[in-house]
Amino acid sequence: MTEISPAVGVGLVCALLSALATNLAFLFKHRGAVAAPDVDMRHPLRSAIDLFRSRWWSIGWGVAAVAFALHVAALSLAPLSIGQAVLASGLVFLAVLAERFFGFELGRRQWIGIGLVAVSLSLLTLTGGGGGGGASSRYSLAGMILFEGIAVCVGLLLVVSHLIERIPVQRGVLLGIAAGLGFGISDVAIKALSGDLESGPAGLVSPWSIVIVTAAVFSFFASARSLQIGDGVAVIAVTSVAANLSTILAGLAVFGDRLGETAFVIGVRLAAFALILVGAALIPAPVRAGEALQESTA
Repeated sequence: MTEISPAVGVGLVCALLSALATNLAFLFKHRGAVAAPDVDMRHPLRSAIDLFRSRWWSIGWGVAAVAFALHVAALSLAPLSIGQAVLASGLVFLAVLAERFFGFELGRRQWIGIGLVAVSLSLLTLTGGGGGGGASSRYSLAGMILFEGIAVCVGLLLVVSHLIERIPVQRGVLLGIAAGLGFGISDVAIKALSGDLESGPAGLVSPWSIVIVTAAVFSFFASARSLQIGDGVAVIAVTSVAANLSTILAGLAVFGDRLGETAFVIGVRLAAFALILVGAALIPAPVRAGEALQESTA
């Protein structure tokens, strides 16, 4: 049996704490977003100020900063695949925290969905690195442009769709998926930019810097608005799923990750992708229940 070195042990503890802090931060931000005035993209600066005036939103962002620092420490100390698997399974923390401490009531359907997604994301990372390109930052420029372009188009389509009240889907969930895609777009661009920076600081003068900033700003407002209009647990979960899954897909399409070395591993990863979609579909409450909830709180 292989012994775990002290550094790896510390890395795994950091990964566990990061997963806990990330989902706690989301729940704090949900409470703060609901208390803040509605996000209005016609007045982005005012909306941002209003959000940070909300105590719980600011606390959430403080906790998120701690989570990010722990995330960096985990990935620098522990093997990428194992550390990422621990981080991905953090959705279970979301369910427990939401139900025990934040007053949410999760049904069996949501528990099953969150469990399926957490297990599937862990399988993807354990069987293939799953972190969006592993240690290498080399990427295909054509693949990068195609991936980011498709992700942007899908995100914008989701934003437009959430504005159509006649669409029988929870609009907060649509916007949450768009926010998750934005986070994924930013993460993928950061990975590409880190490779460009190997040649020196001049690498910062790159189109990917613009992509990073634009995607981050978009995700900030889209995530805040989705938390205001959607069911908290469902929105947080689908945002995380969209961000993780888009990063994993980018590893395959952009950074040259392999789907697997053997037929067994390829089969496991394909099954995991399918289970993620099934789990994500189970997480939001049924449409009628969601509509009833909105009517009861109106």
